[in-house]
Amino acid sequence: MELSLHAMLGETAAGVSINLSDTVFAAKFNEPLVHQAVTAYIAGGHAGTRAQKSRAQVKAAGGKPWRQKGTGRARAGCVTSPLWRGGGVTFAASPSNTEQKLNKKMYQGALRSIFSELVRQGRLLVVEQFFINAPKTRALVAQLRTLNLNNVLIVTDHKNDNLYLAARNLHRVSVSYVSALEPVSLIKFEKVLLTVPALKKIEEQLT
Repeated sequence: MELSLHAMLGETAAGVSINLSDTVFAAKFNEPLVHQAVTAYIAGGHAGTRAQKSRAQVKAAGGKPWRQKGTGRARAGCVTSPLWRGGGVTFAASPSNTEQKLNKKMYQGALRSIFSELVRQGRLLVVEQFFINAPKTRALVAQLRTLNLNNVLIVTDHKNDNLYLAARNLHRVSVSYVSALEPVSLIKFEKVLLTVPALKKIEEQLT
């Protein structure tokens, strides 16, 4: 299949198009697989490090604070009781692992489904190259304005510090590179802007 190549002036370059791999960009949309990939990615991002001490884990003297009868106070067996200040927590939280296993072929299939759906919805744009000479947000906004974009994920073939630094203060703009692509960002943004070198790398990885 072919896709029109956009010029940096914001208009489709007349008569210029690029060939796309049908395997990667014309695949059938597999909604359950995409849902599984997104869920697995989000679950893998959870730290799972929350922890509290139960009454068995609190370090304290193990003896009875006072005798059972005759003091006029309520009965107490130990100072680690959850009822006491400094005692343990009832049903204390413990570290957990929420990661979900997803095979490499399944993950690649989900990405192919996402890219194909982006093409069908007209949300995937391709430019020959995209760069700015200095890490200035104003310069990046000017470039995006020429392409009529304000909610976009920019994907390059390698890490670009100037683009990354310029996009940090724009909450509707994000910059990524091919090896760091993930399904959540591809779905979240209104448009996805690929450079030609990034497009070729994606085809190599997903074909």
